Amino acid sequence: MVSVLQNVAIDCADAYALAQFWSKVTGRPLHPDDKPGDPEIQLLLAEGPALYFNQVPEPKTVKNRVHVCLRPESSRDPEVERLLGLGATLVADRRNPDGSGWAVLADPEGNEFCVLRSESDRAAMSS
Repeated sequence: MVSVLQNVAIDCADAYALAQFWSKVTGRPLHPDDKPGDPEIQLLLAEGPALYFNQVPEPKTVKNRVHVCLRPESSRDPEVERLLGLGATLVADRRNPDGSGWAVLADPEGNEFCVLRSESDRAAMSS
């Protein structure tokens, strides 16, 4: 017997607003029944578990113990710039001069996430 990962839950102050940010990040829609003011919002990903935004009264106070890692379809660095334009902030730049590494960003509520190298970035380094 095993368990299946249903969703990744993200506590937040404004579930709809944060889900809208992540919808733009992933290019995926919110659940059709979700609307502004709902305390729980679900983002429907193409594969794998859903992102589930749960409104809570307390603010984020420390570093996440679990976070999302993104692998962009295009190159990593332009994707980092796109995400910064959507409202993310750069927390730590772990990118190396040789092209390896990753960038640690935070969403508008301060939840950290990483942007990894794309498959094409990785292939270019191994050539």
